[in-house]
Amino acid sequence: MFWTVLKIALFLLAVIALTMGVERFLDSPYGLRIAFADVELNLGPVQAALAALALLVALWLLMKLVGLLVALLRFINGDETAISRYFERARKRRGLEALTDGFLALAAGEGETAFAKGRKAEKLLENRMLTNLLMAQAAQAKGNTALAGEYYKRLLEEDRARFIGVQGLLRQQIEAGNDDKARKLAEKALVLRPAHAGTQDALLKLQNRASDWQGARRTLAEVKRSGRLPKDVFYRRDAVLALQQAQAYADQGANSMAQDLAIEAQRLAPGLVPAAVMAARAHLARGSKRQAANLLKKAWKQNPQPELAQAYAEIEPAETPAERVKRFEKLFAYNDDDEAKMTRAELLIGAEDFPGARRAMGNLHETAPSQRAMTIMAAIEQGEGSDDAVVRGWLARALTAPRGPQWVCDNCQHIHARWVAVCEHCESFDTLSWQRPPDSSGPSPTGTEMLPLIVGALRGASPEPAADADAAAETLAASARTVDGDTMTEAEAETVTKEETSDTAESPPSGPDGADPSERR
Repeated sequence: MFWTVLKIALFLLAVIALTMGVERFLDSPYGLRIAFADVELNLGPVQAALAALALLVALWLLMKLVGLLVALLRFINGDETAISRYFERARKRRGLEALTDGFLALAAGEGETAFAKGRKAEKLLENRMLTNLLMAQAAQAKGNTALAGEYYKRLLEEDRARFIGVQGLLRQQIEAGNDDKARKLAEKALVLRPAHAGTQDALLKLQNRASDWQGARRTLAEVKRSGRLPKDVFYRRDAVLALQQAQAYADQGANSMAQDLAIEAQRLAPGLVPAAVMAARAHLARGSKRQAANLLKKAWKQNPQPELAQAYAEIEPAETPAERVKRFEKLFAYNDDDEAKMTRAELLIGAEDFPGARRAMGNLHETAPSQRAMTIMAAIEQGEGSDDAVVRGWLARALTAPRGPQWVCDNCQHIHARWVAVCEHCESFDTLSWQRPPDSSGPSPTGTEMLPLIVGALRGASPEPAADADAAAETLAASARTVDGDTMTEAEAETVTKEETSDTAESPPSGPDGADPSERR
């Protein structure tokens, strides 16, 4: 305190003396005149400026000398560290400047500069926590992961910096693809700071990737306790994890545990279709058909889906097709949307009630066309005894129709053949939903949209089938007149037309690639 006050006083005296000297110098017509004792000096402007500069340097040296003298007096008085602290102050100041410049360079993306400043700060400062952090991040920015790892390990020795060290090592292991080591580090980091959002998310992702469903449920509970998840989202995700855990137990042969977890998953998220299906089968295995039917109805009401209908059919495997149609009407009463219409039509086809199946479908093949709807219409035509050309026409339309609802990832739009907890494409958790995938394909370059016209006519598609047949024959004749750029005679063209027509009538419908069988031959 005394030394600080002394420095302020000396600085103020220097400013006052300098001000008075400048004022006296400006008022004098002869420059600066200095007289002391019997000596008199007259200084010009340049000489006066040099004298002022020399005075300032002398004053700075005097202040340093006074500081050293004060430290020496303290040392003589018994303060053993007084002299060392005097020299360390300047050293610390330069070290802090280097540390600050290093972090600024790191923020600017200048790894080399940050590394050099970190080296300088490391030599000047005794506090290794900040210098180790700067050196670790600078080495990471330079791409020297081994050196960065060494400095992150040094941070583990400091209580306040231990979490930062674990985080740095965790990021390194994730980037290197070492999921097992990264998962262990994330668990340690979560113990140090249970409410850290980034650590929670990283650990959940690693546990899902490793199929550690029980550990993921514990981590999810920590997320819930930190207040980051609403209750409904927490119950949904916990149900997904419980369902995956149940599947893991089922694969191991622990059926009782698997059934308990499946029932718990369905209780947490009644609208989760895979949980409802697995829970229904668990109730069936335990002889409770009524509970299985009730939870399937509840899930069907929220999200009608073919897997639910399949599980509902398993409740009474020995019933006749007519009895099944009657029993399914109880399910359709909860939700009679497009899925219910197609399911009802399939059941009526099984019961050989083809007119009823056609009534059940209505105009669904026009309002919501899909491969499944076209296939059902082909089965109805086949059951009613329609011509093979009509049946082939519906099957040809199925080749170009949309796929209908699928398990689609809401994050990346990737289509999955079955429901999974983690997207197979983007690895996002619980993002699959039953929906129609976006169709951006446009017209097929192979012309498969023309297959229904080539393979067979649809019932009711044309009011004048004879005229359409004549037009198709004329088109075949016109195309037959030119082969490989050579023009044929009318007789040759007629012969080729007859052969093409005969081949089209006798050959099976074209394949999924849309190519004509005659072209493949």
